This record gives sequence, C-alpha cells and structure tokens, in this order.
Amino acid sequence: MYGFKIVDHLQKIDEDIQRTQLKYHAKRVLVSKEFTFDAAHHLHCYDGKCKNLHGHTYRVIFGISGYTDERGLMIDFGDIKTIWKEKIEIYLDHRYLNETLPLMNTTAENMVVWIYEKMAEALLEDHSHKNVRVEFVRLYETPTSYAEARREWMEVE
Repeated sequence: MYGFKIVDHLQKIDEDIQRTQLKYHAKRVLVSKEFTFDAAHHLHCYDGKCKNLHGHTYRVIFGISGYTDERGLMIDFGDIKTIWKEKIEIYLDHRYLNETLPLMNTTAENMVVWIYEKMAEALLEDHSHKNVRVEFVRLYETPTSYAEARREWMEVE
C-alpha cells in the first residue's frame, strides 16, 4: 500500500561500491544548520520597547560551504553543532547578552556579525576542514524579523 520495501542486500564498501566511487563531484556545496537559544537583553540609545530588559527565543541559521572530501562529505553536521555548543552558544543561551557579549549595543545587526566571526574563526582553527567557509549567518530575533551577515560583505567591507 505504501510502497515500502525491505532492503534485500545492504551495500558493502569495497564489494558493491569502491572507495573511489564515494565522491560524486568536485563542486562547492553549501550545507545549513539551524539552532535556537533564549536570551535577555536591552538596547541603549533606543526609544522603543527594546530599551527595557526583555527576552527572545532567537533562531540562528548557518550556511557553510566547501568541497567534499574523498567520502563525499564537506563537513559533518555534528561538527557544526560542536562548534556551536563549545564556542558560541555558551555566550548566548539563557544569558544576559549585555554582559556576555563584547561591549556593543545588542542589536540583531551587531550580534549576527559577532556570531559570523565566531563561526569563521572556529572553522579556521579546525584544520580538518579545508576550504570550508561561512557563507552566511541569519539571526532571527522574532519569527518574522532577522538580520543577516554574508561572506561577501564581511570580507570586503
């Protein structure tokens, strides 16, 4: 009814497929990983609602590009998660951002650049991912409002 089929034969490396066949192409590809965090902040020199202490459930989307290795992998999604957890999220999740981030007005525009820089720095430090780079970071402050940093803007300006 649903078209499900149980696999008769599980493909085996070096028998059914050769290691040289694992890499399908030599093109740059982009992978994306998304995270959320909850944090409080307030804005300075601002006369709207955000001048008062308040919180958001932020959503961050990373776009990371590079070339695949001999296995056909560019970067493991788990590696992106590890960088996020160990190098970035510790400054953001359930924090008062005005204390944990560098001295700045904690606008989405300022924060997205800081997040971009932290991810780019972590990828450069990790020599196991050659030619891997951050293409964009998108930071949603609300479900319908976001700020974005893109590689071409960060490298030129």
